[in-house]
Amino acid sequence: MSNASAAKSHQLGHRQRLRERFLKNPEAMPDYELLEMLLFAAYPRGDTKPLAKELIKKFHSLADVLQANPQELQSIDGIGEAAVVAIKTAQLCAVRMLQTPLLDKPIIGSWKQLLDYAHARMAYRKTEEVRILFLDNRNQLVADEQMQQGTIDHAPVYAREIVKRALEHHASAVIMIHNHPNGDPNPSKDDIAITKTLQNALAAVHIDLLDHLIIGRQGHKSLKSSAVI
Repeated sequence: MSNASAAKSHQLGHRQRLRERFLKNPEAMPDYELLEMLLFAAYPRGDTKPLAKELIKKFHSLADVLQANPQELQSIDGIGEAAVVAIKTAQLCAVRMLQTPLLDKPIIGSWKQLLDYAHARMAYRKTEEVRILFLDNRNQLVADEQMQQGTIDHAPVYAREIVKRALEHHASAVIMIHNHPNGDPNPSKDDIAITKTLQNALAAVHIDLLDHLIIGRQGHKSLKSSAVI
């Protein structure tokens, strides 16, 4: 057997062994091996372990890799469009899975699921993002929209635009969610001021601001629980 044939046979055997280990005990798989398997879809042949380890080294964790934007991913030598699509597809599947329990039931009764969804969607982002959940009079989700994406430490919130969208959705209440890229979910003075401005703007058209959640890697803060609202 030639060296090339031997290498190909070894790689096929390695992939099969990874699949078998995954089926037997997926929880025991380290992050880099899960990422290695994700990359199988992008690279039908060859060794994906070096790329997987390089991605973990660059971004520090599997969650960070999944949340990285396409440009950041492609800064790694060997990561092309197919690999980006595989990685971002996995990330979107995770977000959709966590979003599903929020549909067709009152958000207030699904608070843990809401926090899990918000954390998966926003906690690892490198820039601030503001999302608004628009709710009907039964507190069921009508729409989930990104309203603003800012710089690394600032996402301006336009109360007028949020009110406009709430009226267009015939919403009875909204929940505001935004992330702190530095990981600390404690509210700043600006966060508190924005919350009060939005609460007053919504109240003028008889729409409730149920909460403003700040998401960080270190956890979350509810401005309602903090008595800001």
